[in-house]
Amino acid sequence: MSALVLVGLQWGDEGKATVVDVFAAPADVVVRYSGGANAGHTVVVGDEKYVFHLLPVGVLHPGKMSVIASGVVLDVGQLFTEIDTLKSRGIEVRDNLIIGLRCHVTMPYHKALERMAETQRGKNAIETTLRGIGPTVVDKFSRDGIMVCDLFRDELLLQKLRRNVEIKNRILEAFGSKEHFCADEIYGSLKVDRERLKPFVGNTSSLLSSCIDSGKKVLFEGAQGTLLDVESGTYPFVTSSHPISGGVCVGSGLPPTRISKVIGVVKAYCTRVGAGPFPTEDIGEKGRMLGDIGNEFGATTGRQRRCGWIDFVALKYAIRINGASSIVVTKLDVLDELGEIPVCVGYDYQGERLSELPPEIDILAECRPVYEMMPGWKKKTYGITEYSELPEEAVNYVRRIEDETGVRVGMVSTGPRRKSTVILDKDLLNF
Repeated sequence: MSALVLVGLQWGDEGKATVVDVFAAPADVVVRYSGGANAGHTVVVGDEKYVFHLLPVGVLHPGKMSVIASGVVLDVGQLFTEIDTLKSRGIEVRDNLIIGLRCHVTMPYHKALERMAETQRGKNAIETTLRGIGPTVVDKFSRDGIMVCDLFRDELLLQKLRRNVEIKNRILEAFGSKEHFCADEIYGSLKVDRERLKPFVGNTSSLLSSCIDSGKKVLFEGAQGTLLDVESGTYPFVTSSHPISGGVCVGSGLPPTRISKVIGVVKAYCTRVGAGPFPTEDIGEKGRMLGDIGNEFGATTGRQRRCGWIDFVALKYAIRINGASSIVVTKLDVLDELGEIPVCVGYDYQGERLSELPPEIDILAECRPVYEMMPGWKKKTYGITEYSELPEEAVNYVRRIEDETGVRVGMVSTGPRRKSTVILDKDLLNF
C-alpha cells in the first residue's frame, strides 16, 4: 500500500507545490483532494514558472496520472484556462487527467454572492479570494449543489439551475446588488462546457482504490494549510474545505486505512494572506524583508502576504491534527541575511503562558508571542543540495524545529526549483 499525503502545516503558502513536484517524480498518481480555484500552487522548472489553481502538479510529469477528486470545488472556466495555458507552452493535458463525477461546480452566481457577502461584512471581511468557493460549499451542504455528474442530465440540470437562480437573484436583490442571472443562459454555457469536460470525467474513488490495490504510488497534494481548515483552523478566518490529512478520506472517497504516510510542509518562517489572527506577524522592517526576499505575494490573488516568524505552538498543533510523521522545511534561504532569528515557543495571554492554540478567535488575536532568539548564519544557502554544506547555524535551526515538534525533518528546500532541496532522510521519497 503506497498512499502519501503532503499537507501544509501553517496558513497555506508553505511552498507545497515545489515539494509536491519533487515527490511526484517517484509517484504514479498525483491527486488534488480539497479546495478549489482559491488555491495557488507555483512550480519553477528550469527557467519556466507554472501557476496552478486546480490542476495537480502531476501534469508537469510525463506518464503520471493526475486526479481532481470529489472534494475539490470545480471552476470549469478556470480549469480550461489552465489546460489551454499549458498547451500554449507545449504541455498537453489529455487522458492523463481524471475529474471526479461528484465534484461540485462553481456557478457565476456563487462568485456574485461571495462579493456581496464580503461587502456586507465591512471591516470584518474575511478577505476571501472571491472565487465563489464558500457559496458553492453552502449549496453543497444545503443540498442545492450541482455536481459534475449533473451537468450531463439536461432535465435535472435545468431544474436545479432555475431553482437556484431564482433564490440567488432574490438574495442579491435584497442586499442591493445589481447583478442578475438567467438560468437558461447558464444552462446554454454549461452545455458547451460539458462536451469539452466529458473526456476527463470518471469515478475517481474507484480509480484511486484500484491504483492502490495494484501497487501504484499515489501522492495526495494538499491545498491551503491546516490553520485554514474549516473545522480545525482559525475560524471564521478559514477556507471552506478540509486541507488537513483527514480531508483526504472525505475528498477522495478512500478510507483512512488506505493512507500509509503523512508528511507536513512548513516554511522556515510564517506567512498569512487575508484577515485573521497571526500571533508572530512582524509588521516592522524585518517582516517586510521576509516578504521582499521570499517574494511573498499570493499566486491566486496577487495580494501581499503578511510575514512573521515560525510559531511552534501552532506548528505542534498542526502536526498533531495531521499525524505528520515527517516534516519538510521550505524557503530556508530567505533567512540567510539575518544575524538572529526569533522563534515562538509560547503565547502570553493577559499574563498567562499558553502552550496550546486557543480556539477562541478573540483570545488568539490578543496572544503575544514568547520568543527565544537563535543565531542566524549570514551565509548563502540558496541552491545548496547537500546537508554537509549547510552552515552550522542553519543546521541548528533545523534541529530546533525537530526538538520542539518531536518530528524528524526529512527535507529542506533552499530555493523554488526541484533541485534546490537537501534530503536528510533518504527513505523520505520511498512510499
